[in-house]
Amino acid sequence: MPHDKPMLPRTCPVARSVDVIGDKWSLMILRDVFDGVHRFGDFQRNLGVARNILSGRLARLVEEEILATRPASDGSNYQEYVLTPKGESLFAVIVALQQWGERYLFSRGERRSRRVDIVTNRRLPLMSPRSSDGRVVSRIDTVVKADSQQERVK
Repeated sequence: MPHDKPMLPRTCPVARSVDVIGDKWSLMILRDVFDGVHRFGDFQRNLGVARNILSGRLARLVEEEILATRPASDGSNYQEYVLTPKGESLFAVIVALQQWGERYLFSRGERRSRRVDIVTNRRLPLMSPRSSDGRVVSRIDTVVKADSQQERVK
């Protein structure tokens, strides 16, 4: 699958992340994998995406080591797509997108899916960035700085 031209500036972690997972289909595939979907046909049924697009996105997620393939768990000739540790680390991103969508894209009382804790069956608390001392921080409490060579060595 041809890759889009990388976004600039390349020193920006957000731009690099969007280069890898920022398109609609990749994010929807990741949502489905986190929800227990593992097979090509199931992704296609859930998402309604063209086979060639789905195939390309899955290949890219495997190439980027976000997903891996394995033989189907039921012993059939199919293969399954599973999260790697790198892919598992995107869980907070998917939860943050779900929570943002719940908050801003649904009308009061409108039916929606919700992610809940399987132990308590309650909604997850709102994701909030925290400082190294545990304080909840917002945009006004932070600043983006370029790494110096000395900071990268630490």
